[in-house]
Amino acid sequence: MASEKFNIFSMHGKMKVLHLSWLAFFITFAVWFNFAPLLQAVKTTLGLTTEQIKTLLILNVALTIPARVIIGMLTDKYGPRLVYSSLLVVCSIPCFMFAFADSFIQAAIARFLLGFIGAGFVIGIRMVSEWFPHNELGTAEGIYGGWGNFGSAAAAFTLPTIALLFGGDDGWRYAVGVTGVISLVFGFIYYANVTNTPKGSTYFRPKNLGSMEVTSKGDFFLLLVMKIPMYAALALLTWKLSPLGVNMLDEVVVQLIYIALVLLYLFEVQKAWSVNKGVFEKEVPELHRYSFKQVAVLDILYFTNFGSELAVVSMLPLFFAETFSLDPVMAGMVAGAYAFMNLVSRPAGGWISDKFGRKATLLILTAGLSVGYFFMGMVNAQWPLWLAVATAMGCSFFVQSGEGAVFAVVPLIKRRLTGQIAGMTGAYGNVGAVTFLTVLSFVDYATFFYVIAGTALIGFVTLFFMDEPRGQIAEIREDGTVELIDVSHSKA
Repeated sequence: MASEKFNIFSMHGKMKVLHLSWLAFFITFAVWFNFAPLLQAVKTTLGLTTEQIKTLLILNVALTIPARVIIGMLTDKYGPRLVYSSLLVVCSIPCFMFAFADSFIQAAIARFLLGFIGAGFVIGIRMVSEWFPHNELGTAEGIYGGWGNFGSAAAAFTLPTIALLFGGDDGWRYAVGVTGVISLVFGFIYYANVTNTPKGSTYFRPKNLGSMEVTSKGDFFLLLVMKIPMYAALALLTWKLSPLGVNMLDEVVVQLIYIALVLLYLFEVQKAWSVNKGVFEKEVPELHRYSFKQVAVLDILYFTNFGSELAVVSMLPLFFAETFSLDPVMAGMVAGAYAFMNLVSRPAGGWISDKFGRKATLLILTAGLSVGYFFMGMVNAQWPLWLAVATAMGCSFFVQSGEGAVFAVVPLIKRRLTGQIAGMTGAYGNVGAVTFLTVLSFVDYATFFYVIAGTALIGFVTLFFMDEPRGQIAEIREDGTVELIDVSHSKA
């Protein structure tokens, strides 16, 4: 399969799997963000307040943090074909629930459950890594991520029109329902047309499902530390829904959620110990080791680049409208340029990573991201609009290319854990979004951009601690023999 040419127009072999996988991801994002372009209509029909709409937006992303970790584990265990198909089919149910909702509570439950579809991204990362050799992997993962990510922009462009075509007060319900039908149908199409690996290849599964495997004592403690921000982000979301925030949950429920999060973390610690206590008894042979430090660095980078993208996409229309006194339609179109860059930027980041080395690419793109946000912080009403838009697009190139470069490295760390590593890294992107949006609620736009620029600098420094994936990684086949998988050119 590796010998097959990389031809973007082909619909055979590995290219067919790539195209079907980015389409699956595209659909998950269209469903996940089918709410944003129809906000006004939903608000009017259900008689919601602005605070309730904001609450629905928070609930839409709340479940995605744990979902990405859980889906990553299930993908490694059961294979991407079954997990992706199941996710598309099962998540059509809360999508239909939202389309039929006639109260705030029904809408809130549906949006909360739909957070799970935001985990679809993780599944395809593992699928693509099974089908493409290391020297094409960054490009393939970049196309998967960039083109799939465009699902949210496609929803923004098309759903208002679909709602108008159906017409009436309930037009938005049909538009949302259409995305659910597409998700349901494509789940069966995906299952019928892909396999987990090329013919004759082994699908390596983790030995344990309960927690990520690590291969040294130091890595065990680093894993426990890196779990904390995910729980902190969920606590932050809870605080936003508390009487101190949008007042959706009463104080008792909030306290119970905080206690549950602490207990869940302790449960995770216990699971991590049961899976990894062996590393304290005897050393893992050099051949089978991997460095969890690499995962930690990628988490921090994705926190910054994807976290900032999610946060910026949701505030940019308002930023342009207020800074340059634009009407909402114009502001939306101008801000849309930022998301539009995904089609090219993310594949470009992966391609550059394939050609010029993983670490060097990440260093350059992270530095560019920091400079880009620094300039975004300087944008004000005195700037010509074209220059502000050019700055936003330049910044977004570094942000999204950085995302492509991060996921050019993820599948090269440990093959059988790719889903879990992608899940954790992906979850950190959502943690970043929650963090940056919370920062935005306390500061002005300029400070918000400077905070992201500063966070990128921290990511830049941590990159010096990351080793470039080199040579080969070892996996054990079911018959006990060892397979070596290339992760870089042999000269490395």
